[in-house]
Order: sequence, then C-alpha cells, then structure tokens
Amino acid sequence: MITAGSAQIVLPDVVVPAAATAGTIRTVLDILLVTFPFFALVLAGYIAARRRMLPLDAIPGLNSFVLYFALPCLLYRFGSTTPLAQLLDASLFLTYLLCALILVGFVVAASMNRRIGWNDAAFGALVAVFPNTGFMGVPLLVALLGAAAAGPVIVTLVVDLVITSSLCIALSRLDGADEHGVARATKNALMGMLANPMPWAILLGALASAIQLVLPKPVMQTIGLLADAASPVALFTIGAVLARSQMLAAAHEHAPIPLRDYVPVAFAKLILHPLLVLLVGAAAIALGAPLAPFALKVMVLVAALPSASNVAMLAERFGADNGRIARIILVSTAAAFFTFSGAVALLH
Repeated sequence: MITAGSAQIVLPDVVVPAAATAGTIRTVLDILLVTFPFFALVLAGYIAARRRMLPLDAIPGLNSFVLYFALPCLLYRFGSTTPLAQLLDASLFLTYLLCALILVGFVVAASMNRRIGWNDAAFGALVAVFPNTGFMGVPLLVALLGAAAAGPVIVTLVVDLVITSSLCIALSRLDGADEHGVARATKNALMGMLANPMPWAILLGALASAIQLVLPKPVMQTIGLLADAASPVALFTIGAVLARSQMLAAAHEHAPIPLRDYVPVAFAKLILHPLLVLLVGAAAIALGAPLAPFALKVMVLVAALPSASNVAMLAERFGADNGRIARIILVSTAAAFFTFSGAVALLH
C-alpha cells in the first residue's frame, strides 16, 4: 500500500511461484555445469605455467599444435557437415561485421590519450572485438546449443580473422613511424591471414559440404582424432598463454598500468559487445533482414566470449603494450565465467 496525502493506492501482492524459482535455479546450475569444465581447463593451464610445471618455452609449441593441427581439423569437420547455406549467411556476416566496426571505432576513440597512441589503441580495440572463438567458442557453444551452432560461429570467426584483424593492424600503424607503415602493415596482416590455417580449413570444409565430399574412412578417423584433441588442449593453452604473457610483460614493466587503461576495455568486450550485437541484430530482424533468431542468439554468445588470447602474441610482434593487452585478456577471461554464463541464462 502506498499513501499519498489522503489517497491510498493498494498494490496487489506479487507472488513468485516456488516452481518458477526452482526452475530458474536449475537452469543456472545446468549452464554452470556445462561452462565450468571449460573455464577449469583454462585455469589449469594458467596454474601450470605460473608454477612452471609447464615450461614457458613449451607454450608456443602447444599453441602451434592447436593452431596448425587440432583446430583446423575441428573446423573442417564442422564445416563439412554444416549446410552450405549456413556458411554463406550474408545477413549474419554483415550484422556481425557492422557491430565489429562500430566497436573498433568506439574503443579507439575512447582509449587514445597522451599515453595511448594509435598502436596501443588499435590493439586494445582488437582485443575488445575479437572473441576467443576458435579456442573456446566453437567447442563451448556446440556443447551448449548443439551442432547447429557451428555454422554461425564459423561465420563470425571468418569476419574476425579476415577483416577485423587486418583493420586493427592497419590502424596500429597510423602512429606514423614511416609513410609506408599502413600499407606495409595491411600487407603483413593479409599475408598472416593467408598463412593462418583456420580460414583454409573453413574454406575446405565449406567446399566439401558443397560437393558432398566424403573422405576415406582412415583420413576422417585421423581428422577426428585431432579434432577431438582441439577442445581440451586449446583451453589448457589459453591459460598457459595468458600466464606466459603476464609473466613476460611483468618482467619488462617499469611502472604499474592504471586500471582505467584496461578494465574498461574488458568491460566493453564482455558487456558492450554482446549488447551491441543483440540490439543491431534485433533491429535487422525488425527491418526484415533474413536473420534467424537462433543465429542471432549464437552471435550474441560469441560476442560474450572473453578476448582472444593470441592477440597478446600479435601485440608483442607489432610493438604494442603487451602488458596492457595481457591484462585485458586476463580480466575478460576471469570475469567471463560469470558474465558469459549470465548471458546464456538470459537468452535461454
């Protein structure tokens, strides 16, 4: 009852059924049961590297195994068994790309100051926009949503590998080290993309899907064994790479990095990115775009993933502040256990 002067407004009691509350709790627990093992493996890799149970020199080898062997086989297997129409979904591609471009522009503009120039701002934008789709997203979303999620996930991965990464690397050269810096960086980014086996695995998988190619059984069994190794080794490697990047960055730091230089970027990755994808995707559907609600759900959850761990190595290669990038990735990965699980629960 609310009293305003002599008037009284009686509000009816709102009763939440116990069954509904129990159902919500059960849903959250079911989601955590799926997500926990994935983040536990990341934590295991982090602890192994920090405690030197895994030598730091061995981590690039683990990363190479996942990048050049296990993950391409996983992507080929999903690509070859996914209907070609899902891999050529233009509405999904353009919606996700538009959101990436908007967020890149926003993070670059918001980050730049006297201490953060184009190089650091561009890699901050890349780590805010590029989710850990390959190492974490593919196995996690397939486990949560089923094999049908593989198609939309692969489309978002193509956007990030081919366009978003190349754009941010080009922007990183605008500090003006030399007049040909942008062109050279763009060329290097494209060459790096061509040397990356993941887009080729996706392309070969799509081709196999289009022509209904079935490889000999021994070949498929070999691909299957490597694909099955991708998820656990990739997740373990994420943690090890994070620990290695943090340890190497700490060894070269001369002053502490202010929280305002990396926490807001991690917030943008985990909150702003999925929210932006949800709003733009919903608007596209309302305007009549042939974007399936399930594809939008997958896109939002991809955007809710933590930052890609390999961006730290890329930042190190291009001379950006690797300590800052490593912190963004670490904060986003640690917080994503709660924020990603929350996003799944909200979209359930």
